[in-house]
Amino acid sequence: MRFKAKILLIYTGGTIGMSKDLETGALKAFDFSRLWQQIPELEQLDCEIESVSFEKPIDSSNMNPEIWGTIAKMIASNYGQFDGFVVLHGTDTMSYTASALSFMLENLAKPVILTGSQLPIGDLRTDAKENLITAIQIASHHDKGQAVFQEVGLYFEYKLYRGNRTTKVNAEHFKAFNSPNYPCLVESGVHLKWNSHLLLPHTDIQNLKVHYQLDAQVLILKLFPGICGTVLQAILGIPTLKGIVLETYGTGNAPTSHSFVESLQQAIHKGLYVINVTQCSSGSVDMGHYETSRELKELGVISGKDITTEAAITKLMYLLGKNTPKNDFKLAFETSLRGEMN
Repeated sequence: MRFKAKILLIYTGGTIGMSKDLETGALKAFDFSRLWQQIPELEQLDCEIESVSFEKPIDSSNMNPEIWGTIAKMIASNYGQFDGFVVLHGTDTMSYTASALSFMLENLAKPVILTGSQLPIGDLRTDAKENLITAIQIASHHDKGQAVFQEVGLYFEYKLYRGNRTTKVNAEHFKAFNSPNYPCLVESGVHLKWNSHLLLPHTDIQNLKVHYQLDAQVLILKLFPGICGTVLQAILGIPTLKGIVLETYGTGNAPTSHSFVESLQQAIHKGLYVINVTQCSSGSVDMGHYETSRELKELGVISGKDITTEAAITKLMYLLGKNTPKNDFKLAFETSLRGEMN
């Protein structure tokens, strides 16, 4: 008997599920049960498709760790009944959600693919149809009854990326996402071109483990020339703050002024975790390569290597939520857990 995959679509909100109000011209969420009326081509896919929607679809600007937990729970509760999952999501925070889910879903042996669109599904020139159809097709791809893709991915404009390697780069073009430090995993053309050697190894562990506890007492701070020492002290002195992702220059460089270094030193001494990531759109942190990053390394700043800011902040939440012991934290962060860094 030929295998036929069952795919669950999870609609969280976003432009892909919007339609234009004929009277006001404003975008509003349409009845997701009418999806097949909008995309009859779904009937031609060689898989079974079911869908579920948030009771109140959200704009992705309102995404937060609690909602990530809701998405993870929807996947976990349906994990035994479906062979793959496609999460429809707004583009603005899609890379954050893809990164967060990659850490939350441990021992993942089935595809979880996020996608969305720049134009509403009912728009004449919409990119929603191709994104959705191909995401489902990739999620349903099996070999001898086993999913070929077994991780969290993000599909957009003819390319499937590792979710925790992506970042949104354009608000207007259809090519809205990029994976600056890791090649795409699948490229859609006349045929699907799989870069199978880039996929995460298949897991032999059958039991999905979901981590719901994420600690959001963190922030992202982007350095800029002239950053004020008193402002930095005020930020690092927030009583509840547990970790910070510091976007530095180039390969991880930062000011060497006494006030800057001393502020970081005091914060780290008090137990604050400081992650060093680069502001550059691609490349890696290499602390110690220049004099301006040597002191950061000596202070105990953690290297983010070539991780994206989106993956860095969600990984920080994940490790804090797991209550990772202080002596193990640096090694845990600098170790690739879900293919998020080289």
